[in-house]
Amino acid sequence: MMQRVAVIGGGWAGCAAGVELARSGTQVTLFEASRTLGGRARAVDMDGRLLDNGQHILLGAYSESMRLMRSTGIALDDVLMRLPLQMRYPAGSGMQFVAPRLPAPLHVLAGLLRTTGLDRADKLALARFSTTARWMDWKLNDDCSVAELLDRFDQTDRLTQLMWRPLCIAALNTPPERASAQVFLNVLRDSLGARRSASDMLIPKVDLTALFPRRAGAFVEEHGGVVQCGAMVKRIVRAGEGWRVERQGTADPADLFDAIVVATAPAAAATLLEGLADIPALSAFEYEPITTCYLQYGRELRLDSPLFALEEQPDLGGWGQFVFDRGLLDPERAGLLAVVVSASREAIAPGHDVLAAAVATQLANVFRRPEMKNPLWSKVITEKRATFSCRPALVRPSNDIGVAGLALAGDYTACDYPATLESATRSGVLAARLISDTLSRARAAG
Repeated sequence: MMQRVAVIGGGWAGCAAGVELARSGTQVTLFEASRTLGGRARAVDMDGRLLDNGQHILLGAYSESMRLMRSTGIALDDVLMRLPLQMRYPAGSGMQFVAPRLPAPLHVLAGLLRTTGLDRADKLALARFSTTARWMDWKLNDDCSVAELLDRFDQTDRLTQLMWRPLCIAALNTPPERASAQVFLNVLRDSLGARRSASDMLIPKVDLTALFPRRAGAFVEEHGGVVQCGAMVKRIVRAGEGWRVERQGTADPADLFDAIVVATAPAAAATLLEGLADIPALSAFEYEPITTCYLQYGRELRLDSPLFALEEQPDLGGWGQFVFDRGLLDPERAGLLAVVVSASREAIAPGHDVLAAAVATQLANVFRRPEMKNPLWSKVITEKRATFSCRPALVRPSNDIGVAGLALAGDYTACDYPATLESATRSGVLAARLISDTLSRARAAG
């Protein structure tokens, strides 16, 4: 008889676990409390418009995400636009760094030589950082903040403002003053420090649900599994040699499973595992919000690139850090810009309408196009607990919680990476393999 596994939580970690288990011949039931798969990276209906609940960039180094997408039949070129590593600001407002398509590490060095907007001291500081980090094998004896690391490496103020700060906030969703230097180095190791293609920036052409979660759910069903959206799981209990999933408002006798992957947010996981496993780290996280400001202009508006960095100037109302031209990614979205504000707690304090107006003014100023002050419509979406605050020496829980038949998955589990789509995917795969090994041992013993 095919063994049955429940995956509780249909975010990217849960979808990854479901796909990996289905591929191994396990019958999967995927429970998701909301009506749409994808968790904190999905499409949402906002006033009749389908918008992502956050703009995301993937990296060429995201090997597990790429592997799982391919394994479910997704053609990557159809859903992702591949750009070389770059940090480009609107003309006249900052530096222009684009890594050419050369073998690593020549691509970074050549890009640095061609960079405009930085002076000689800035470029020497960047070269010194890259060289020293490679010599250190991208490892620290003791973790510290990114700000401390940059100071230790004598990075210039301008380089920090235009490159290191926005990269840190984009990658870790945590300001450099309180972000983990070791995790930041891990990200740089697998992008700047790896093969050239690993540093490529991959921007979704489709909405985030279509990028992977929807296809993941279909893959589970095609392999004999079940996907139940709108299914709130309130408790899991031991039932003989297996487990029972108790849902809100129902007591289905079919909700008996040989094993369970808990792929929910930390607080929900702690509730589900209460009395089964003691995991202090689940209640120790602090969180950072991410805000995406959507501005719709006339269909004729186009930027010169799908992606630009923006210099963050909070004192002047310049909260935007990156702007994406969604029309260059999908012609059906012509004129739609998405501006990302990571670690956005201060930015959203005055209210969404105030932020949208400030961002529109910021764009009008940096692109020198006064008409951008007046979009046709705007929508601000904030994920208040978008990621955990990635602080130095943060203790993150393992996928293996010490209870046979139970595993934990999420972008917050122990991993080299911060809370990203790749860390969620990797965690889901590791949890699935842990469960598969447990079930294999049980079959061998029985």
